[in-house]
Amino acid sequence: MSHHHADHDHVHHGSDLSPVEARVRALESLLTEKGYLDPAALDALVELYETKVGPHLGARVVARAWVDPAFRARLLAEATPAIAELGIGGRGGEHMVVVENTPETHNLVVCTLCSCYPWPVLGLPPVWYKAPPYRARAVIDPRGVLAEFGVTLPETTRITVWDSTAETRYMVLPLRPAGTEGFSEEALAALVTRDAMIGTGLPKALPVEPVEMPV
Repeated sequence: MSHHHADHDHVHHGSDLSPVEARVRALESLLTEKGYLDPAALDALVELYETKVGPHLGARVVARAWVDPAFRARLLAEATPAIAELGIGGRGGEHMVVVENTPETHNLVVCTLCSCYPWPVLGLPPVWYKAPPYRARAVIDPRGVLAEFGVTLPETTRITVWDSTAETRYMVLPLRPAGTEGFSEEALAALVTRDAMIGTGLPKALPVEPVEMPV
């Protein structure tokens, strides 16, 4: 979304904007002139999702679920109030559903209609999430899409695709990486990637310690 910066308007010139950007800028200016849009409020909203709300919040949720079985049970049963226990929530997260990856099942989230996305836990959606090719192929060929993201699963692993809507937003609870027993929540959260919570990626793997061979 284009947003207004009064002190930066000189940077943009008509020839520098794409047709869509130019239309958005014209609409923003018109709404501002008519008093329907407050540029300061819009800037604050954009700053919120760019700097304060983001995947690090979802990573906190995942890490807590990995170390706290009771929280994990509440999260899978009723995600919205469980997430709110960590002080996380807001527009786009009024009705959250968390689906759990297991050794037998891998979950993938898409919005086939537009770009519905769990903003409070993941922040701004990536460009590819909103692109028609992802929205179409995630349903038709999820295994092929995952392979393009570098995720190759065993043929025996079932892939379940969840279609987010304006009413319900999904987030994936990925499998906890092996070898993380005893890790703090903070250390675990650092392993959780945005794509792992969408299902197009996996948590970061632990580095393999080099083995010294005897001379």
